[in-house]
Amino acid sequence: MIMSQNISLNSVISQRPGNIVSDMDGEKVMLSINKGKYYNLGEIGGRIWELIEQPAAFENVVNAMLEEYDVERGQCEEQVLHFLELLVNEELAAIE
Repeated sequence: MIMSQNISLNSVISQRPGNIVSDMDGEKVMLSINKGKYYNLGEIGGRIWELIEQPAAFENVVNAMLEEYDVERGQCEEQVLHFLELLVNEELAAIE
């Protein structure tokens, strides 16, 4: 599994406050009040966002996605990691 410098299997990730999220045609869109920016999380990104509404271990997010989508573990881990890194870098999510 590929690990980033900041996120590991045991890392706990959660949403940061200050975002308004809405559903639009099955996709989640977000307005960051702090940054004044809009984000389109998409369907799958929106699902990951929901999974980190309460603090969640990276591994638990991956396991939930594996149950819901037809994807191989390695690819799922890589894609979830990449998405979470983007959220953290944009200060939309935090590693606890």
